[in-house]
Amino acid sequence: MCGIVGLFLKDKSLEPKLGDMLTDMLITMTDRGPDSAGIAIYSGESEGKAKITVQSDTPETSFHKLDNALRSAIQGKVKMDVKDTHAVLEINADQMVEARAFLTENHSELRLMSRGESLEIFKEVGLPKDVAERFDVRQMSGSHGIGHTRMATESAVTTMGAHPFNTGDDQCLVHNGSLSNHNSLRRKLRRLGVHIETENDTEVGAAYLTWKMQTGSTLGEALESALDDLDGFFTFVVGTKDGFGVVRDPIACKPAVMAETDQYVAFGSEYRALVNLPGIEDARIWEPEPATVYFWSHNAAPSAQEKAA
Repeated sequence: MCGIVGLFLKDKSLEPKLGDMLTDMLITMTDRGPDSAGIAIYSGESEGKAKITVQSDTPETSFHKLDNALRSAIQGKVKMDVKDTHAVLEINADQMVEARAFLTENHSELRLMSRGESLEIFKEVGLPKDVAERFDVRQMSGSHGIGHTRMATESAVTTMGAHPFNTGDDQCLVHNGSLSNHNSLRRKLRRLGVHIETENDTEVGAAYLTWKMQTGSTLGEALESALDDLDGFFTFVVGTKDGFGVVRDPIACKPAVMAETDQYVAFGSEYRALVNLPGIEDARIWEPEPATVYFWSHNAAPSAQEKAA
């Protein structure tokens, strides 16, 4: 079943409250997916810096060894912020490829959660309330974020099976629904050199969008292509460095509701996820249309960009 939330802030004064608002929204969706949860936070970029978020089942030993080893390997400064089973590594942006290669080759016990200039992803098995507390999500600030609470239907209940999925720099995706052609599409994407970590159909959807954008599509164009190339039923909420997008399949059988004010744009699987947002009583409330791409960007006009596919 699964529950999705998303929050795009237009009003910068709300940015210190992003984690707190997203946490409340996600906890409200707990009964739609109680087995695992995750939140993606776009926390702003430091000039010339990049972030890699990793997870370990043995953080006490893994992260202690990692700090010095990575600093030595890339011959550069590494800032590590440990949050429970996750660590956010801040490095020079031009050392991203080198750092990822080092982690893959030398630290197989670590799982890559996210990479990019501003994206941080935190996810684990458990209820949204417990996951948020473990990572102190309420104290996180940022310009926008998305969250997901999962009811596993097509793969095991594991950390890597939880959403969001990150398959490109500063890109992530959460999904409610089920893709029927994910196995054939996974094989195709892997042949094309796209890395896919799990058997989760949502990661295939995320990887597909990343591949389309790597081959020249905008996010809007990639989402439109998904309507033709992805079989099944789905509601996607996609995060990028500048904003977030929403698309539902042509049948749109999964619930979704959106709200927009002068301060924010919000998404929820159900309206009750939005009821405690400031000014919600004056918001424009609507159900996203089937087969329609919605996207908001901090680099564009502060209103919804809608295009029927």
